[in-house]
Amino acid sequence: MKRSEGVVLALAVAALALVSVGCATKKYVRETVAPVQTKVDEVDKRTTQQGGQIAELEKGVSRVGEQAKTADDRAGAAAREAARANEQAALGIKDAAGARSLAEKGVAEAGQAQRNVTTLGTKVENLDNYKLSSTESVLFNLNSSTLTDEAKQQLDGVAAKVSSMKHYTIEVQGFTDSTGTPEYNDRLSQRRAEAVVRYLTLQGKIPLYRVEIAGYGEENPAADNKTRDGRKENRRVEVRIYTPELGV
Repeated sequence: MKRSEGVVLALAVAALALVSVGCATKKYVRETVAPVQTKVDEVDKRTTQQGGQIAELEKGVSRVGEQAKTADDRAGAAAREAARANEQAALGIKDAAGARSLAEKGVAEAGQAQRNVTTLGTKVENLDNYKLSSTESVLFNLNSSTLTDEAKQQLDGVAAKVSSMKHYTIEVQGFTDSTGTPEYNDRLSQRRAEAVVRYLTLQGKIPLYRVEIAGYGEENPAADNKTRDGRKENRRVEVRIYTPELGV
C-alpha cells in the first residue's frame, strides 16, 4: 500500500510540474515571443510598403527611360534634318554660283549683241554708199545643195578678189528652178546659199560679218523654167560683191 501511495504521489508531483511548466511556457511565449512576432509583423508590413515604393520607383525609372529614348529619337531626327538642311544650303550656294555665272555670261552676250547691232547699223547706213562691183553665179545639180568642183573654183576666185580689199560686203542669194513645191524650193535655196557661205568663210577666210545671206526659192528666175537649159541656170547661188563708191 505504501508503494502505491508513493507512485500516486510521484505522479501527482509530475502532473503539478507539467502544469507549472505549461504555465511558465505560456507566460514565456506571452512575454518574449509575442513582442518579437509583433516586430516581425511590423517588419513585414514595412517590407510590403517598401516593395510598393520600389515598384513605383521602377515605374518612374521606366518612364524616365522611355522619355530619354524619345528625346534621343528626336535628337537623331533633328540631326538628320540639320544634315539635309546643310545639303540643301550647299546646293543653294552651288545653284546661286551657277546662276551668277549664267547672268555674267548673259551680260557679256548682251554687250556683244549690242556691239553687233551697232556694227550692223553702221553697215546698213553705209550700204547706201556701196555699189555692185561684181556678180558670180554658182550652179547646182538638180535637188542638190552640194558644191561641185567648178563651183568651188569660182568661190576661190571670189575669195582671191576680195582678199586685197579693205572695205567690201557680199550678198549671197540662193535660187531654184520651178521643180518641186514652193516650200521645198525655199528650203533648198537656203541650203544652197548656206553651202556657199560656209565655203567662203572656212576655205576663203572671208569674215562672216561681211556676208549677208538669203534664200528666195524659185522666185526671180534667171531663165525660162520651161526649158532644160533655163532650169539649169535657175539652180544657182548669186554671189554679189559691193564696194564703196569713189570719194566715200
